[in-house]
Amino acid sequence: MTSISFAPLLPWWLIAAAAALALLPVAVGLWRRASGMALRFATFAVVVATLANPSLVQEEREYLDDIAVVVIDESRSIGFGDRQAEVDAAAAELQGQLDDLPRLQVRTVRAGGEGGAGAESGTELFKALSVALADIPPDRFAGAIMVTDGQVHDVPEGAAAARLPGPIHGMIAGDPDAYDRRLTVVQAPGYGIVGNEVTVTLRVDQTGPVPAEARVPRVQVRLPDGTERSLDMAPGEERSLTFTLDRGGANVAEFSIPALPEELTAQNNTAVSVINGVRDRLRVLLVTGEPHAGERVWRNLLKADPSVDLVHFTILRPPEKQDGTPIMELSLIAFPIRELFEVKVDEFDLIIFDRYRRRGILPATYLENIADYVRSGGALLDASGPAYAFPLSLWRTPLSQVLPGEPTGGVIVEGFRPELSETGRRHPVSAGLPGAGAPGEEPDWGRWFRLIDVLPQGGETLMTGPGGAPVLQLDRVGEGRVAQIYSDHAWLWARGYEGGGPQAELLRRAAHWLMKEPDLEEEALRAELQGQSLTVTRQSLEPDENPVTVTFPDGSERQVVLQPRADGTATGRLPVDEPGIYTLTDGSRDAIAAVGEINPRELGEVQATDARLTPVAEATGGGILWLDDGGFRLRRVDLDAGKAGSDWLGLTSNDRYLVTGVRQTPLLPALLVLALLLAGLLLAWRQEGR
Repeated sequence: MTSISFAPLLPWWLIAAAAALALLPVAVGLWRRASGMALRFATFAVVVATLANPSLVQEEREYLDDIAVVVIDESRSIGFGDRQAEVDAAAAELQGQLDDLPRLQVRTVRAGGEGGAGAESGTELFKALSVALADIPPDRFAGAIMVTDGQVHDVPEGAAAARLPGPIHGMIAGDPDAYDRRLTVVQAPGYGIVGNEVTVTLRVDQTGPVPAEARVPRVQVRLPDGTERSLDMAPGEERSLTFTLDRGGANVAEFSIPALPEELTAQNNTAVSVINGVRDRLRVLLVTGEPHAGERVWRNLLKADPSVDLVHFTILRPPEKQDGTPIMELSLIAFPIRELFEVKVDEFDLIIFDRYRRRGILPATYLENIADYVRSGGALLDASGPAYAFPLSLWRTPLSQVLPGEPTGGVIVEGFRPELSETGRRHPVSAGLPGAGAPGEEPDWGRWFRLIDVLPQGGETLMTGPGGAPVLQLDRVGEGRVAQIYSDHAWLWARGYEGGGPQAELLRRAAHWLMKEPDLEEEALRAELQGQSLTVTRQSLEPDENPVTVTFPDGSERQVVLQPRADGTATGRLPVDEPGIYTLTDGSRDAIAAVGEINPRELGEVQATDARLTPVAEATGGGILWLDDGGFRLRRVDLDAGKAGSDWLGLTSNDRYLVTGVRQTPLLPALLVLALLLAGLLLAWRQEGR
């Protein structure tokens, strides 16, 4: 590159003044038509030019390559239809054409698939572009080309788009006329009170030319309690579904619509709502048949939990006892028998009988109400005393319909340590109790000294005493549950006798099992995301070697072989890298696991579109091309030229360079100036002297 530069010997204003003074006599001479004025002007011009000190500058330049960025979309929606093949073909063609363009470096970024099984916020191509632009000088940026289906969720708007340093082009893969149908959970609570109703709002959306016969889909609903429903929904219609939470913990409701034959994807035809059930207050009714040493233990255990509302009655004086005590001194309040056992019996979460025996206080009708309460889903725990073995036993009431142990009439009075049965070592209520010891070993617990002899009539025996006699039994009756402890000496553990035992933990687990705590279910299949793996756990009372079949969100299946453990569980791990809904089954137990975002944004809209990228392309001078329209061309364009056409995309030539060397040659060297001045003066003197 050659140019002329000036290094004036005097300030420019002084040179300009000298030039003006020199031109004045020349102008006067011209006005008088004097001879030699042209030579005088030339001489003065040489003097002024010498003061300006011009020189010829020759720069040696190294032109810098411009940098273009290619962003390849690898999000889940690229896998729908023929999009992946179109993207791969376009990426290969881009690479070939970019290699042929002069003075251009290319950075290829693959983005949109990094969400994995974690939280997903959609396809973020501009986030990846901003990372690539971080070390690219704005004056060397040639432009960006995004190869995508158009479903980009972080497109900058307005001024943010205009601030991008170069043209942003979009190459759209997919068929704009393809159709899809999706089911969306519009609104669902994250938490709900157990026993109360919750409402979930659903909507079905359709895009594209959906076949007419399929435009009113039927939604299949599977509620947390296993019941199923169905409802018809018109596209765009919002419908609310109400159901009751029947247990604490995670309550998973699954909704689905059938897939259409040529639908883009069936992955968004299923939606899940996870509602965490919490108990407002646990309402417990404790009826103690007579004062005894363990009564205070029961009361302290229940009152220690601030979430428990306890109603406790102790029968101090049976009706048949006549001792002359004045009526006004018998009790502070009357025993509200009818209110508790007829009017409000269904309001209790758990009813406990502690050493209760028939004394005519509770009529058979009220005990029948309790049996109905259990069959309807209630929870009953009986801690039996010696009276259970004799004619005043609860077994000789309507409660025998729900109690699991029939008394033989015998009472075992000897010291013994309760032991876990084989079933008890696998049941979550008793498995892993501290001090239980290994099978065949005596537990590290204190002794009990009384046990009611019973014949099991159902349920599961978790703890045994002398000769394998049942100590603790659990049973399911109708929709409800029953637990029965055949000894009134559990309080010895709480007092620390002979080292005590896990009385509080055992009773806590039993009470929560009675109230259907999901973590204490004895037959269950669960799945939990831990890192990038799905941990599958099966709880069962009997060994089960069946593998678990896991259905991935894309419909593919894999089997997981579980490794059994002594506590009744078997576990296995399965790597997962795709967010969505996973269904699990081992043939008899089912489970659902939501990995990543439950209803991911990536599956909200899956139809190929240019609507999202068009505004940013227009703001930056870029263009949009559909890959299914045919071939495309890339070209270099000037800064002020158009950046895109109907079948071509332009990358800016910024013409940036580095100066590697400079050679400077004076245009008026001293000898030349002296010669010109002498020649001019001599010629002017000669001409004027004639």
